[in-house]
Amino acid sequence: MAAMTRRERILAATRQERADRLPFIHWWRHMQTGWAERECRNRGMGLAWARPSHVTRMRNVGVTEEKDPSRGPGVVRITYSTPKGSVYVDEKREPGTGEWHANRSWLDVTPWHLKRLIREPQDYEVVQYIVENTDYLSDPFPIEQAKEWVGDEGVVLAILPKTPMARMMIEWIGSEEGRFYIHHKKYRDRIDALYQALSKNMEALYEITAKSPADYVWIGENMEGLLVSPPLFEKYFIPEYEKCCRIIHGHGKKVAFHMDGRLNVLKNLIAQTPIDIIEAFHPPPMGDLPLDEALRVWKDKVIWVGFPGAIYSLGTQAVKEYTLNLLRAAVPGERLVIAMSTENLVSNEHLIALTSIFEKADLPLTEEKIEKIRKALT
Repeated sequence: MAAMTRRERILAATRQERADRLPFIHWWRHMQTGWAERECRNRGMGLAWARPSHVTRMRNVGVTEEKDPSRGPGVVRITYSTPKGSVYVDEKREPGTGEWHANRSWLDVTPWHLKRLIREPQDYEVVQYIVENTDYLSDPFPIEQAKEWVGDEGVVLAILPKTPMARMMIEWIGSEEGRFYIHHKKYRDRIDALYQALSKNMEALYEITAKSPADYVWIGENMEGLLVSPPLFEKYFIPEYEKCCRIIHGHGKKVAFHMDGRLNVLKNLIAQTPIDIIEAFHPPPMGDLPLDEALRVWKDKVIWVGFPGAIYSLGTQAVKEYTLNLLRAAVPGERLVIAMSTENLVSNEHLIALTSIFEKADLPLTEEKIEKIRKALT
């Protein structure tokens, strides 16, 4: 029987079918182009590429960008002006931002906000106006182009913003010094009104993305159990996940949610959601939920593991030992895709080390096969 292509392995695992070998991938947004990347792809490493399938238009909203050296190097103030007033965000952009992959800097750092969009109670009305006057138009070209380029090397996902409460918590209000929870206590009505407006606004975007030619839909949720409490998850996240998945599933697509934080406190609630793919799942030491337990709890879900970046700092031998233990936790290796990283650059040395193990991970995995791989490394 002919070996599966990289794309076929990813698709099979995500359909909960058995691939011939454990699928392993690198995300385009972190991937270096050169000898090691080429060698690893020749040896079986696939690609995953997230691109938008829409363009955004705002009505009656002016947007200006201003650089002011007094605010610090690389700081850009983005101001949104509306009939209800103005809001702004100060964005820190490291050198290389906009010149490298996925709007990242040369160091693989995305712009971050020094001052959040929502700081005062009056900002909620302005941001809600922006949300209610934001429209989306279908634009399948980025997906079509990426699929043509990637071919049988991997998969292309249509990227969506975070769901409403995650966007408010992480991007617009922020969690520093408990800011979101202070706002949630003091301005609950304003938060709920903005949440409802954003939830309604996202329906059209779910529909557009569901109809795109992407293989899957990807939502960059950045779920973290230390930030999102179980009651908050039940009230604001589960209903949105149900609506999102209902729309997207209605067009025959699976949905991946980027859940890269500590998930142990939320694991049983996540199990109740209709999410198809838990993407960027980090086992310990960066996460707090072991892979074998996650596979047991999420019996109807596929897990795309993000290799924990902390392990890379321990050296190549530690990387190999951790990877072998990861395979042991994954036996028999179904419902699983491994990503070299979901947040960071990976050195050539570590890319080769991981590939030297994953290329030999024939399915179904057994303890005997893993021991054979270990011996081949020595």
